[in-house]
Amino acid sequence: MTTHPTHAMISRYAVGAADVDDATVWAVEAHLESCATCRTLLADAVDPGTRDLLGRVADGIATGIATGPSPVRRRRSRRTGVAARVLPWLATAAGLVLAAVLFERTFDSLPSLVLLISPVAPLLPVAAVWSRRTDPAWELLATMPRAGLWLLLRRTLAVLAVVLPVLAMAGWWTGHSPALWLLPALAFTAGSLALGGLVGVDRAALGLAVTWSAAVVLPSLAGNRLPAILTGDSWPGWAVITVALLAVLLVRAADHRRLGLGRT
Repeated sequence: MTTHPTHAMISRYAVGAADVDDATVWAVEAHLESCATCRTLLADAVDPGTRDLLGRVADGIATGIATGPSPVRRRRSRRTGVAARVLPWLATAAGLVLAAVLFERTFDSLPSLVLLISPVAPLLPVAAVWSRRTDPAWELLATMPRAGLWLLLRRTLAVLAVVLPVLAMAGWWTGHSPALWLLPALAFTAGSLALGGLVGVDRAALGLAVTWSAAVVLPSLAGNRLPAILTGDSWPGWAVITVALLAVLLVRAADHRRLGLGRT
């Protein structure tokens, strides 16, 4: 619209008359954006009730701008992020290791409980850091370009940074070689991540923990004998298993991307 709309046209536009077609509405609105005179005519054309409402809104906005924002009282909100939700699982893992130390030092005739639980000590917090049940932003993270394996690895390293020092202290207190508690812990962590690409990290970690406890921990305590896979000559095998599982994890990295949009 290159010329000003007529007063009659502005009046019909203001009341939403049925005879004003869409093309005319578009042309009038485009003209009003750049013409203060026609906007004044439009303001005069609306009914008194609408004009009064617009006046009150304008006065309220002007008053708010003049007075500025009011002070905001900041309240400490309850932490609901994934880190806060994983803390209980980290505490549980640390408590389990410390309890194993006390058990071993009290009952020195039994097999080393520290070595028996070290492979599964990181698994509960690892399961927690990659589960929709503990992550309030799961749906958002699952759709991010850098989600999937690399985010999972960063969170897993954060868990290991907490659990491994506790295991290190436990191994030092009980006099065990670092290879006998470190490599099994890394192997089971890598195994839970590799298997997690198929069934979910939380299911894989819990499944491995239950299987190890039933197949190794309980029979060892019942038979009063440490299994051969946790003796001094077993660490090369654990090292090979850990490297192989990490290789599988990297090759199957896309499984965690699809899993983030699906099951866990």
